[in-house]
Amino acid sequence: MTIDYSGRIPNNVNLAEDRTLQRALEQWQPHFLDWWRALGPEESQQFDVYLRTAISVDPQGWAHFDYVKMPDYRWGIFLNAAEPGRQVHFGEHRGEPAWQEVPGEHRANLRRIIVTQGDTEPASVEQQRHLGATCPSLYDLRNLFQVNVEEGRHLWAMVYLLHKYFGRDGREEAEALLQRHSGDADNPRILGAFNERTPDWLSFYMFTYFTDRDGKFQLCALAESGFDPLARTTKFMLTEEAHHMFVGESGVSRVVQRTCQVMNELGTDDPVRLRAAGVIDLPTIQRYLNFHFSVTIDLFGADESSNAATFYSAGLKGRFEETKRDDDHRLLGRGYPVLALDGGRLVEREVPMLNALNEVLRDDFIRDSIAGIGRWNRVIEKAGLPFRLQAPHKGFHRRIGSLAGVWVSPDGRVVDDAEWARRKHEWLPSPADLAFVAALMGRVVEPGRFASWIAPPAAGINRQPLDFQYVRFN
Repeated sequence: MTIDYSGRIPNNVNLAEDRTLQRALEQWQPHFLDWWRALGPEESQQFDVYLRTAISVDPQGWAHFDYVKMPDYRWGIFLNAAEPGRQVHFGEHRGEPAWQEVPGEHRANLRRIIVTQGDTEPASVEQQRHLGATCPSLYDLRNLFQVNVEEGRHLWAMVYLLHKYFGRDGREEAEALLQRHSGDADNPRILGAFNERTPDWLSFYMFTYFTDRDGKFQLCALAESGFDPLARTTKFMLTEEAHHMFVGESGVSRVVQRTCQVMNELGTDDPVRLRAAGVIDLPTIQRYLNFHFSVTIDLFGADESSNAATFYSAGLKGRFEETKRDDDHRLLGRGYPVLALDGGRLVEREVPMLNALNEVLRDDFIRDSIAGIGRWNRVIEKAGLPFRLQAPHKGFHRRIGSLAGVWVSPDGRVVDDAEWARRKHEWLPSPADLAFVAALMGRVVEPGRFASWIAPPAAGINRQPLDFQYVRFN
């Protein structure tokens, strides 16, 4: 069964009155569907999935839940309501009216920002396309598919901006978003984390906790943009992004909960015995955390960046919660500490804040991430166990910026090549870890049943019971 929610492309951007844009999007849609069928969730095209579909921007009723086949999902275009008299809140244009059209002098940079954000959306779908074959429950399978279709809608949001405001260049960039592929040797995705594999469900939960949290902070920074259509688009995307992070945080929490339960049942913290009992030991969960945390903080870019300074000064991309910050919102003459290597040690040195805005956003992300790790630790504490998960040092396993190529331990020590080679699998998942977790992955699709390595959730989706048939197979 399929649902006709509000036409072929539900929207609140007066698409019916813009025939040029409507034709452009209707020409792009078949290419998108071809991409979805080829690289979207594997062997799932005929499933009826209990999904939410965006139907408006009304906080009291913005989404509709029902069964729908994913290729028939209504990937709509929604912008938050316009703010009358909105101004540019930062940079050289602070106090000027927000732009409703692309300023000519900022055209190239705005297009670059939109394309980079847009490229992440289909990339994550490609990374996760095989996971349905090893789902731990119907509940989790439905959540995977919900994340996938909403990443697809976020791609539509960026493609709308490209088609509406960037003419032929925008149309070409929109096509290229479907031509790059995650991990492709010849035409990879733009950002490194989106070319990594997502081979198992623990990786998926870590990805949606950490990497979708990067998405939250990037979208929050873009929601401050002086280009009003971009700001309004990303504000609505954040409404959906919250569920993605919930999937990650609750997923890891459930894995931890189940492991703690078996630790107490067996009276052991021995990873060998716990693995034999079919759960993921806490040190392995820590190594997965270390990997996904470090790969994600690289997404914020180099710690010193002239591009970040340009984007801010031009009013294109602000800071997280820019309008709540108590400063001049121009940042001239202000400094910010970044890490550097000095005599074999990591030290802080102050650089102009305008050039350190990637680091400012990275530090905001780290604080937010650590808060969630604390919630996982409360699960362990409640079980009466002494182990604690923790975020590694932000210099650990970095491939971007001044610390790229510097070996840093999770506790922040600079180590030499020999120690790194000897201990890296204490700190990052080893081939044996990956093989063990992969061996646990078995498809569980009976309503109300869950794989042995993960606890059931506290509640179902949209107040449905846990034994609800979230996915119907045809």
